[in-house]
Amino acid sequence: MRMNMEFERVLKYFDEDGDGKISPWELKTRLGMMGDDEVMLKEVESLIEELDSDGDGLLNLEDLVKMIEGRGEEEKLKDLGEAFEMYNDTEMLGFITPKSLQRMLLRLGESKSMDQCTAMISHFDLNGDGLLSFHEFTIMMH
Repeated sequence: MRMNMEFERVLKYFDEDGDGKISPWELKTRLGMMGDDEVMLKEVESLIEELDSDGDGLLNLEDLVKMIEGRGEEEKLKDLGEAFEMYNDTEMLGFITPKSLQRMLLRLGESKSMDQCTAMISHFDLNGDGLLSFHEFTIMMH
C-alpha cells in the first residue's frame, strides 16, 4: 500500500496538467528540472512508446510502476543514487540532513516542518547520527 502511494506521488510530480498521465513533454520538462537538460524529446517519446500499455502515447500509473519495478537491481541502485543526490545536503556531502530533506520536499510541493523531517530521518537512521547515509536511504526506499 505504501509503495503504491510513493508511485502516485511520483506520477503527480511528473503530471503537470493533473490528467493522471505523463506526456512526453511533461517527462522531458521534469527531467530537465531535475538536472537532465540533455534529454531529447525523441528519447522521451521512444521511452514512453516502449512502456505505454494502452497505446495512447502517455504513461499511466500502471506503466510507471512497471517502469520502476521492471528495472534490474543495478539500474535501481543507479536510480536510487540519483535520487539520493537530489536530497543530499550540499554542506554535508554523502548525507541527507533534516534541512536538505525539507528543502527537497518543498520543491516537490510538500511542506514539512523541521521536526517532521527529523522524525522521518530518525525512522530509518540506523546508527543514530541524525543523518541518512546512502545505505540507510536504500533501505528506506525498499
